[in-house]
Amino acid sequence: MDSSGSQILTARQAGLVACTRCAKVWPMGQSECARCGTQLQSRDWGSIQRVWAWLIVGIICYIPANLFPMLKTQILFNSSDDTIIAGAVELATHGNLGVAMIILIASVAIPMGKFAAIAYLAISVQRSAVMRPKSRHKLYHMVEFIGRWSMIDVFVVAILSALVQLNFAASIRPGPAAITFALSVIFTMFAAISFDSRMIWDNEGRGPKNA
Repeated sequence: MDSSGSQILTARQAGLVACTRCAKVWPMGQSECARCGTQLQSRDWGSIQRVWAWLIVGIICYIPANLFPMLKTQILFNSSDDTIIAGAVELATHGNLGVAMIILIASVAIPMGKFAAIAYLAISVQRSAVMRPKSRHKLYHMVEFIGRWSMIDVFVVAILSALVQLNFAASIRPGPAAITFALSVIFTMFAAISFDSRMIWDNEGRGPKNA
Protein backbone atom coordinates (compact mmCIF):
# COMPACT_ATOMS: atom_id res chain seq x y z
CA MET A 1 0.00 0.00 0.00
CA ASP A 2 1.08 3.61 -0.56
CA SER A 3 0.91 6.48 1.94
CA SER A 4 -2.78 7.04 1.19
CA GLY A 5 -3.64 3.43 2.05
CA SER A 6 -4.51 2.35 -1.51
CA GLN A 7 -3.15 -0.91 -2.89
CA ILE A 8 -0.24 -0.57 -5.33
CA LEU A 9 -0.62 -2.75 -8.42
CA THR A 10 2.74 -3.95 -9.65
CA ALA A 11 3.52 -4.74 -13.28
CA ARG A 12 4.02 -8.37 -12.34
CA GLN A 13 0.56 -8.57 -10.77
CA ALA A 14 -0.88 -6.98 -13.91
CA GLY A 15 0.75 -9.65 -16.07
CA LEU A 16 3.35 -7.32 -17.56
CA VAL A 17 7.14 -7.34 -17.76
CA ALA A 18 9.39 -4.38 -18.59
CA CYS A 19 12.59 -4.51 -20.61
CA THR A 20 15.52 -3.58 -18.40
CA ARG A 21 17.33 -1.89 -21.32
CA CYS A 22 14.72 0.23 -23.13
CA ALA A 23 11.90 0.13 -20.50
CA LYS A 24 9.30 -1.05 -23.04
CA VAL A 25 6.50 -3.01 -21.35
CA TRP A 26 5.40 -6.35 -22.75
CA PRO A 27 2.90 -9.05 -21.75
CA MET A 28 4.17 -11.64 -19.31
CA GLY A 29 5.45 -14.73 -21.09
CA GLN A 30 7.15 -12.93 -23.97
CA SER A 31 10.76 -14.06 -23.98
CA GLU A 32 12.40 -11.22 -25.93
CA CYS A 33 11.93 -7.48 -26.30
CA ALA A 34 10.77 -6.78 -29.85
CA ARG A 35 12.25 -3.27 -29.68
CA CYS A 36 15.88 -3.91 -28.63
CA GLY A 37 16.17 -7.70 -28.54
CA THR A 38 16.95 -7.96 -24.81
CA GLN A 39 15.84 -11.12 -23.05
CA LEU A 40 12.81 -10.36 -20.88
CA GLN A 41 12.89 -11.49 -17.26
CA SER A 42 10.34 -10.56 -14.62
CA ARG A 43 12.86 -11.00 -11.80
CA ASP A 44 16.60 -11.65 -11.77
CA TRP A 45 16.72 -14.25 -8.99
CA GLY A 46 20.52 -14.44 -9.01
CA SER A 47 21.03 -10.71 -8.52
CA ILE A 48 21.30 -10.90 -4.72
CA GLN A 49 24.30 -13.25 -4.93
CA ARG A 50 26.03 -10.89 -7.36
CA VAL A 51 25.24 -7.90 -5.16
CA TRP A 52 26.85 -9.52 -2.11
CA ALA A 53 29.88 -10.66 -4.15
CA TRP A 54 30.58 -7.18 -5.59
CA LEU A 55 29.87 -5.49 -2.27
CA ILE A 56 32.26 -7.71 -0.30
CA VAL A 57 35.03 -7.17 -2.85
CA GLY A 58 34.38 -3.41 -2.73
CA ILE A 59 34.67 -3.36 1.07
CA ILE A 60 37.89 -5.40 0.91
CA CYS A 61 39.40 -2.86 -1.53
CA TYR A 62 38.24 0.05 0.61
CA ILE A 63 40.30 -1.08 3.61
CA PRO A 64 43.76 -0.62 1.99
CA ALA A 65 42.45 2.56 0.33
CA ASN A 66 42.37 4.12 3.82
CA LEU A 67 45.55 2.49 5.13
CA PHE A 68 47.96 3.20 2.26
CA PRO A 69 48.95 6.66 0.96
CA MET A 70 46.69 8.29 -1.61
CA LEU A 71 49.23 10.94 -2.59
CA LYS A 72 53.04 10.91 -2.70
CA THR A 73 54.56 14.39 -2.69
CA GLN A 74 58.24 15.25 -3.10
CA ILE A 75 59.59 18.82 -2.86
CA LEU A 76 63.36 19.00 -3.32
CA PHE A 77 64.69 16.59 -0.69
CA ASN A 78 61.51 16.37 1.38
CA SER A 79 58.90 13.73 0.66
CA SER A 80 55.57 12.89 2.30
CA ASP A 81 52.97 10.18 1.93
CA ASP A 82 49.40 11.13 2.86
CA THR A 83 46.42 8.87 3.36
CA ILE A 84 42.90 10.14 2.63
CA ILE A 85 42.20 11.16 6.22
CA ALA A 86 45.71 12.48 6.86
CA GLY A 87 45.52 14.62 3.72
CA ALA A 88 42.15 16.04 4.77
CA VAL A 89 43.47 16.82 8.25
CA GLU A 90 46.51 18.57 6.77
CA LEU A 91 44.29 20.65 4.50
CA ALA A 92 42.14 21.62 7.49
CA THR A 93 45.18 22.69 9.53
CA HIS A 94 46.29 24.95 6.65
CA GLY A 95 42.91 26.68 6.59
CA ASN A 96 41.29 24.75 3.74
CA LEU A 97 38.46 23.46 5.91
CA GLY A 98 35.92 23.43 3.08
CA VAL A 99 38.09 21.29 0.80
CA ALA A 100 38.91 18.96 3.69
CA MET A 101 35.20 18.49 4.45
CA ILE A 102 34.43 17.76 0.79
CA ILE A 103 37.16 15.11 0.65
CA LEU A 104 36.02 13.50 3.92
CA ILE A 105 32.39 13.43 2.81
CA ALA A 106 33.15 12.10 -0.69
CA SER A 107 35.86 9.64 0.35
CA VAL A 108 34.66 8.42 3.76
CA ALA A 109 31.02 9.29 4.47
CA ILE A 110 29.59 8.52 1.01
CA PRO A 111 31.40 5.16 0.51
CA MET A 112 30.43 4.00 4.01
CA GLY A 113 26.86 5.12 3.39
CA LYS A 114 26.80 3.24 0.07
CA PHE A 115 28.06 0.06 1.72
CA ALA A 116 25.35 0.29 4.37
CA ALA A 117 22.58 1.19 1.90
CA ILE A 118 23.37 -1.61 -0.57
CA ALA A 119 23.65 -4.15 2.25
CA TYR A 120 20.34 -2.97 3.71
CA LEU A 121 18.59 -3.24 0.33
CA ALA A 122 19.93 -6.76 -0.20
CA ILE A 123 18.84 -7.86 3.28
CA SER A 124 15.45 -6.14 2.94
CA VAL A 125 14.40 -8.32 0.01
CA GLN A 126 15.44 -11.46 1.89
CA ARG A 127 13.81 -10.59 5.20
CA SER A 128 11.08 -8.31 6.52
CA ALA A 129 12.02 -4.61 6.43
CA VAL A 130 10.75 -1.65 8.40
CA MET A 131 11.17 0.82 5.52
CA ARG A 132 8.33 0.92 2.99
CA PRO A 133 9.00 -0.39 -0.56
CA LYS A 134 8.58 3.11 -2.03
CA SER A 135 11.19 4.53 0.36
CA ARG A 136 13.59 1.67 -0.39
CA HIS A 137 13.14 2.27 -4.12
CA LYS A 138 14.09 5.94 -3.60
CA LEU A 139 17.10 4.83 -1.55
CA TYR A 140 18.21 2.58 -4.41
CA HIS A 141 18.05 5.44 -6.94
CA MET A 142 19.93 7.68 -4.52
CA VAL A 143 22.74 5.11 -4.27
CA GLU A 144 22.89 4.92 -8.06
CA PHE A 145 22.99 8.72 -8.38
CA ILE A 146 25.77 9.42 -5.86
CA GLY A 147 27.93 6.60 -7.19
CA ARG A 148 29.33 8.75 -9.97
CA TRP A 149 30.59 11.36 -7.46
CA SER A 150 32.61 8.91 -5.38
CA MET A 151 35.76 9.28 -7.51
CA ILE A 152 36.57 12.81 -6.33
CA ASP A 153 39.78 11.74 -4.56
CA VAL A 154 41.05 9.97 -7.66
CA PHE A 155 40.19 13.01 -9.79
CA VAL A 156 42.03 15.34 -7.39
CA VAL A 157 45.14 13.14 -7.51
CA ALA A 158 45.03 12.96 -11.31
CA ILE A 159 44.62 16.74 -11.66
CA LEU A 160 47.41 17.52 -9.21
CA SER A 161 49.75 15.04 -10.92
CA ALA A 162 49.04 16.69 -14.28
CA LEU A 163 49.40 20.27 -13.02
CA VAL A 164 52.70 19.85 -11.20
CA GLN A 165 55.23 19.93 -14.01
CA LEU A 166 58.30 21.20 -12.09
CA ASN A 167 59.90 17.79 -11.86
CA PHE A 168 63.29 19.23 -10.90
CA ALA A 169 61.81 20.81 -7.77
CA ALA A 170 58.55 19.03 -7.01
CA SER A 171 56.59 16.00 -8.06
CA ILE A 172 53.22 14.56 -7.11
CA ARG A 173 52.41 10.95 -7.80
CA PRO A 174 49.35 8.83 -6.95
CA GLY A 175 49.89 6.31 -4.17
CA PRO A 176 48.68 2.70 -4.06
CA ALA A 177 45.48 3.79 -2.29
CA ALA A 178 44.34 5.58 -5.46
CA ILE A 179 44.09 2.23 -7.27
CA THR A 180 42.32 0.38 -4.47
CA PHE A 181 39.95 3.31 -3.87
CA ALA A 182 39.01 3.42 -7.56
CA LEU A 183 38.45 -0.35 -7.55
CA SER A 184 36.26 -0.06 -4.44
CA VAL A 185 34.09 2.58 -6.13
CA ILE A 186 33.82 0.51 -9.31
CA PHE A 187 32.89 -2.66 -7.43
CA THR A 188 30.21 -0.91 -5.36
CA MET A 189 28.79 0.56 -8.57
CA PHE A 190 28.61 -2.98 -9.96
CA ALA A 191 26.86 -4.06 -6.75
CA ALA A 192 24.24 -1.33 -7.16
CA ILE A 193 23.75 -2.13 -10.85
CA SER A 194 23.40 -5.86 -10.11
CA PHE A 195 20.56 -5.26 -7.66
CA ASP A 196 17.15 -5.97 -9.20
CA SER A 197 15.04 -3.23 -7.62
CA ARG A 198 11.83 -4.88 -8.82
CA MET A 199 12.19 -7.45 -6.03
CA ILE A 200 11.51 -4.66 -3.52
CA TRP A 201 7.84 -4.78 -4.49
CA ASP A 202 7.37 -8.55 -4.14
CA ASN A 203 5.29 -9.98 -1.31
CA GLU A 204 4.41 -6.55 0.11
CA GLY A 205 8.03 -5.49 0.11
CA ARG A 206 9.50 -8.62 1.69
CA GLY A 207 11.24 -9.73 -1.47
CA PRO A 208 11.43 -13.07 -3.30
CA LYS A 209 12.14 -15.28 -0.28
CA ASN A 210 8.51 -15.59 0.68
CA ALA A 211 6.98 -14.52 -2.63
